[in-house]
Amino acid sequence: MKLTTSYFPAQAGYEILDITIGELLRTIASANSDSIAMVDILDTGERGQSWTYSELLAESERLAFALNTRFKMGERIVVWAPNIPEWIFMEYACAMSGLTLVTANPSFQANELRYVLEQSGAVGLFMVNAFRDNPMDEIALGATKGNEHLREITNLMDIQALYAKGNLPTQLRHVHSDDAAQIQYTSGTTGFPKGAILSHKNLLNNARLFCDRKGVGSHSVWANFMPLFHTAGCATGALGCLQAGAKMLLIKQFDADIFSQIIETQKVTTCFTVPTMLFNLLESLKKIPRDMSSLEAVSTGGAPVPPDLVKRVRENLGCHLLSAFGQTEHSPMICLNPINATIEQIVETAGPPLPQTEVSIRSTDENQVLPLGKVGEICARSYAVMTGYNDNPDATSAAIDSEGWLHTGDLGTMDELGFVRITGRVKDMIIRGGENHFPAEIEATLVTHPAVSQVAVVGLPDEKWGEIIGAFILSNKKPSVENLREHCRRNLSAQKTPSVWIQVPEFPLTGSGKVQKFAIREKYLSGEYGKVLR
Repeated sequence: MKLTTSYFPAQAGYEILDITIGELLRTIASANSDSIAMVDILDTGERGQSWTYSELLAESERLAFALNTRFKMGERIVVWAPNIPEWIFMEYACAMSGLTLVTANPSFQANELRYVLEQSGAVGLFMVNAFRDNPMDEIALGATKGNEHLREITNLMDIQALYAKGNLPTQLRHVHSDDAAQIQYTSGTTGFPKGAILSHKNLLNNARLFCDRKGVGSHSVWANFMPLFHTAGCATGALGCLQAGAKMLLIKQFDADIFSQIIETQKVTTCFTVPTMLFNLLESLKKIPRDMSSLEAVSTGGAPVPPDLVKRVRENLGCHLLSAFGQTEHSPMICLNPINATIEQIVETAGPPLPQTEVSIRSTDENQVLPLGKVGEICARSYAVMTGYNDNPDATSAAIDSEGWLHTGDLGTMDELGFVRITGRVKDMIIRGGENHFPAEIEATLVTHPAVSQVAVVGLPDEKWGEIIGAFILSNKKPSVENLREHCRRNLSAQKTPSVWIQVPEFPLTGSGKVQKFAIREKYLSGEYGKVLR
């Protein structure tokens, strides 16, 4: 099929299933009862406890019955924890008991956690005491103070409390495929996170069709180190493994040396990464060569793929590298390169749309489909589009137009084969190492520092991370970078702290007085702004 305009129709012949997460778990457990479903990988890279599919089902149902006695149908539960087995049990148990799981980054500080709890209307918080030196128990005390909706705070490591019985009926409720399964918070250009409501149908079908193209099956061993608070971890990863009957290795955090060990010892066949992780893995293998022969296909997204990386992956890892494109509001995957994609296609594009997903490149002014090769906004329409943003109808209508098209905020082109090339972003967003950061949120924090009069946060190109965060500051003082960093760390997650600090005499402005961030970036790259603050 060769296209004549930048519109790729939904590929027919691929079924969209009306099934819930609980129904799928029971179906897969029945057919693969003794197959290993999940392995908890220890921080050393060694194999910890494992669960067969029948054991995973039993544990999830046990927890579902307990939650059913404490929470009502449709209530929201925040899970605030790293990649631990209990997170997965909560994912399945909430789904089976008709609750909506709300995800939260374990690096959140008090303001961030408070916002998610209050905006979602959550009645329960399930958490751990600490992760990566983040004192989550202390943070929770401040973040939950005065919250009138919150009825329960439970430590996921306290088995007695986790599985405690309440006063409500124990019989599991009927859950529909269109019911909300999760709320995933994604920051917006205003700096205020928006909660994307995703249904069972959204998540399961997207994971299945992604895995079909990637070649994931019951033989697969998926190393899942992508954070479970993100759709790449809990949806594409966890639910992808479930629908395929594959083995999921649950890994708390990525470490290149340990990951190479895991690939060798656990015979990993696939994973989802960002380019920075692959660079680090390849460098690790230079120091400690290991057997990578089990790898079949590695998918990557969140940042451009350098040509050298594709070649090095094929030469040193001996597997396919497939670039992808998606966003939380689409559950999340929109495009993925096929196994037989050329190096040029992998480097230059994110591949064609997944089955049953329409994609069009549209003009930003008139919302019209553009000719092939013309730059416009990438829009998607499918079963995977979110229900909407939680309690935010204005943002929902701005993201999804009257014809059902999700406006991604990303700019790109389409070729005659339907391969989508990402060229930029309509939204003011910085992608550092595959993680999205929004300048307005960081600016709102920095401007509260007494030494900062005005600030513009800009994404700057970086060979390793794709982009890094730069803070350009107007001040009649000479701010201390140490103090600025400390201010950020007190109020934001560590990864949102700028890497580059520049004090500037003025900002380039539009005729209406708006800061021209592209001009700031150009001035920095040309060396016009001089030395970086120390």
